[in-house]
Amino acid sequence: MKFNLAHLFAAIGLAALSFNSIAAEPEYLRIIGTDTKFVVKNAKGEEREIKRVMTPCAKNKGWLQPLVPVAGVTPVTEIEMLNAMNDRDAMLVDMREPEDREQGTIPGSHHIVYTEVSARLNELGCKKTANGWDCAGAKKVFAFCNGPVCPQSPTAIQAMTRDGFPASKIYYYRGGMLDWAALGFPVLKGDF
Repeated sequence: MKFNLAHLFAAIGLAALSFNSIAAEPEYLRIIGTDTKFVVKNAKGEEREIKRVMTPCAKNKGWLQPLVPVAGVTPVTEIEMLNAMNDRDAMLVDMREPEDREQGTIPGSHHIVYTEVSARLNELGCKKTANGWDCAGAKKVFAFCNGPVCPQSPTAIQAMTRDGFPASKIYYYRGGMLDWAALGFPVLKGDF
């Protein structure tokens, strides 16, 4: 058996091609709940699969969140977030995990992790009573997390309203940090 350099290069090329085809497989992300595809039918009854793939922009691996996570909550955009920064009765609340916040947040925002918010309603203007929370003096809360596929702030909003926080005082910025940063607004980074 002779050693053939051409065969060696061909084998290396084939291995590289195989590796690239494996690496080129898209990472399918969740769309709704645990589903990674959504089937739609056109007027002719033909089906088409809608899939969501990981891209540099689609960096969040959550699943689509509703625009209104709880009835009575008001969805907001960047304009309302900016105006809330000048409203003394409003609080911008970053409801993400600490390590996400350290990577960057909206300047002036407060940090209450989504799993802790129902125990910390006092920081949002409620008072603890023997019968639960009295939220008559609740502040306007502008809640956000990582973006349209992040379940953290919707989960917190559900817990807040369950425990007596008025939905009418909650403003949900579904775009979150993904949209905020993509639109070129300032992002505060560091240890808080």
